[in-house]
Amino acid sequence: MHQPEPAREPYEALVRAVAYQQLHARATDAIIGRFLDLYPEDAFPSPAQILASQFEELRSCGFSTRKISTIRSIAEGALNGLVPTRDIAGEMSDDELIARLVALPGIGRWTVEMLLIYTLDRIDVLPADDFGVREGYRFLKTLDTIPTRKAMETVGMLCSPYRTVASWYLWRAPSLPGYTKIKKRMKKG
Repeated sequence: MHQPEPAREPYEALVRAVAYQQLHARATDAIIGRFLDLYPEDAFPSPAQILASQFEELRSCGFSTRKISTIRSIAEGALNGLVPTRDIAGEMSDDELIARLVALPGIGRWTVEMLLIYTLDRIDVLPADDFGVREGYRFLKTLDTIPTRKAMETVGMLCSPYRTVASWYLWRAPSLPGYTKIKKRMKKG
């Protein structure tokens, strides 16, 4: 599980979040390493550098065509002000940031919620679509089925203003003793 990176700009955090989507962390670490190697003078490439990069260069890092398109959209958004700076994002509400950033092609609510938690260090975010959060709740409550997004939003309201803390515990529920035994029992039932 990733740890908070409060020093990152939202632009960089979004690019990294897209890179990590639906891939094993080790594979993505290698992709990010090759990506950063394209820009050896910088700790992280600027939006202009990404937009100036050839598609084939980005593809050679291991990014899919869809991820390259999304990463370029993020870079364009950073240049035109749609992706706010860290200072501006710090003054915006969670809902304002979500509404603003999901306008970027390829960026969904979950990605923005990860930005809120891990980059902006927000304490009251429960990603109701996150499989780990939903599965953790299912385990803790010994539910037969995984809860819906709407059900998790209701649970989240009970945890406010500390929904991020609840998320942290729900993500870790599978490491609790008895998880494997209960999971097997649920599959049989």
